[in-house]
Amino acid sequence: MSRFLPDNRTGIPDTLSKYMFFFRLLSYLPLPVLYLFSDLLYLVARYGVGYRKKVIDDNLRFAFPEKTADERKKIRNAFYRNFTDSFAETIKCLTISESEFRRRFQVINQNGLDAPVKNGKSALMMAGHIFNWEMGVIGTNLHSEVPVETVYLKVNNPFFNELMKKIRTRFGGYVTEKNEFKRRMLTLGRDPRIVLLGSDQRPPRSENRYQRQFLNRPAVFFEGAEFLSKKMDLPVLYGKMLKVKRGYYRYEFIPLAQPPYDGQAAHSVTDRFCEMLESNIREQPDLYLWSHKRWKI
Repeated sequence: MSRFLPDNRTGIPDTLSKYMFFFRLLSYLPLPVLYLFSDLLYLVARYGVGYRKKVIDDNLRFAFPEKTADERKKIRNAFYRNFTDSFAETIKCLTISESEFRRRFQVINQNGLDAPVKNGKSALMMAGHIFNWEMGVIGTNLHSEVPVETVYLKVNNPFFNELMKKIRTRFGGYVTEKNEFKRRMLTLGRDPRIVLLGSDQRPPRSENRYQRQFLNRPAVFFEGAEFLSKKMDLPVLYGKMLKVKRGYYRYEFIPLAQPPYDGQAAHSVTDRFCEMLESNIREQPDLYLWSHKRWKI
């Protein structure tokens, strides 16, 4: 077990604990019942408010110029379904049993991610915002035989920040806020572990950013994995998410980059991640988070 295990005890004030109790009660409902709530949200998002419809349509138009307007509309409507279902699935994960989770979420090649850590070297896993990525975090923790650290961006609402920490660590692992991880990342050599990185978020202007084409438009990327892998000679894997059917997923860890990195081009790790993410998106395009203003420079 790693010596580097931050304290994940809740920091929720007592006044907010009643909300946690409510979500826990909600989570005990069977997933088919929770899907009834997501069905209602789907109708509101699609037919009522038209949630971020212009953003979604613009993103799809640039990403898939070869598709017809009707084809892109089908992707948008299926996205709304996956988007609202993700709320039901993520809430369920607060109390889901291990046996039910294993039945719904299949992990392929966990040993490929664990092996470097068992041999004394940390490993990086890069993933994108493909539904249901929260189950991807939980599934990695459940199946891994080594310490798993998930790096996250803190949300402004303290309750939902703590709620997501509880869900993500449902079956082990621990979470570290991005700025805290920056201060401790050199412990990767001393305390080998898997580090999960959501690598397709849009960095703020204050960060070092790498700009490249992504789905036919310029986009900017964090390069934390690029820096760490080459600085510390760490292997990198990609987490490929596919949806089998409603509530059932397949998550596969695929080698992305391996040391030694001497002589490799600048940005090679980030470029390879973008290529693999694009391929994953094109395989099931309705699973990607199209409502995000990802391409804002």
